This record gives sequence, C-alpha cells and structure tokens, in this order.
Amino acid sequence: MPRLVTISLASAVVLFLLTSGGARIGGGDITFKVKGAGNVTFSHENHVVNYELRCTHCHDSLFLTRAKHRKVTMKQMQQGQSCGACHNGKRAFSVKGNCVLCHTR
Repeated sequence: MPRLVTISLASAVVLFLLTSGGARIGGGDITFKVKGAGNVTFSHENHVVNYELRCTHCHDSLFLTRAKHRKVTMKQMQQGQSCGACHNGKRAFSVKGNCVLCHTR
C-alpha cells in the first residue's frame, strides 16, 4: 500500500509539472503595432518571472484591461506614463534613446 501511495504522488507531481510548464503567464505576449519605429512586444512572462512583478504593479493603476488599451505616445512615456513609469532609467532602462530594446523591425 505505501508503494502505491508513493507512485500515485510521484505521478501527480509529474503530471502537474508537465501541464503547468506550457501555461501562459498573465496575458501572454501583447504586440503593439507602431508605424515607422517598429512593433513592440510586451512579455508578461519576462516581467512576472524575471523581475518578480505582480499583476497589480501595473494593472488597476497604470494599465487598463486589454479591451480598454489606449495608445500612448513616446512623449507621454518619457513623462512617466505607461511603460515610462518603470522604464525611466532608474527602475529599468529608460525609454529615451534605447529604441531597439523594445522596437523591432
């Protein structure tokens, strides 16, 4: 009987690891189409896993739900809105002069 319990628990752990490994974190990647400068892809996984940010760091204060996203200009970001709230050169790299870190062609 103890062997059956051990095998069952081990199987449950393996099943959990296999099914959770492909899970999407947060809202997944969001691509913002930007004419001229190149698109920007925001990675929830990068911000949540690598920088240990919680959803509430941005949502309920800086950003709205996906259905209510609005366009934000670079000038507004440089003034501390949207991405610029963290990407100000102190907390994270600045939105000024680092175009290729976000914009891709």
